[in-house]
Amino acid sequence: MLDHVSIGVRDANAAKDFYDAALKPLGYSCLSHSPGSLGYGGETVALWVNEAPRPVTAEAKSGLHFCFAAPTRASVDAFHAAALSEGGRDNGAPGLRSDYGENYYAAFIIDPDGYRIEAYCGAPG
Repeated sequence: MLDHVSIGVRDANAAKDFYDAALKPLGYSCLSHSPGSLGYGGETVALWVNEAPRPVTAEAKSGLHFCFAAPTRASVDAFHAAALSEGGRDNGAPGLRSDYGENYYAAFIIDPDGYRIEAYCGAPG
């Protein structure tokens, strides 16, 4: 249904370091890079990360989060580790979430700008 999502950040260069590391294990990369603007995806851009003078305040109680499809459970683990190494904060270690489904394997991170992101793999272990 959605073609892409855009988020505003304080510093696109800092965001690039974080998203390059976090999304690489999932098979995504920066496909578009211009001053103040980054586009991430697999074959086409699906996530735009743009500098904004007033980024939306990421509020934990808003319910807003972004979930990235992961090809394997190991890639979920690698996403979590890479995101933590680039300044992300843990918001849920990798593991099964039986409340969401039998094979719902996910990890949750808060990025340096406060956005809540998730990597999810639904393949059986």
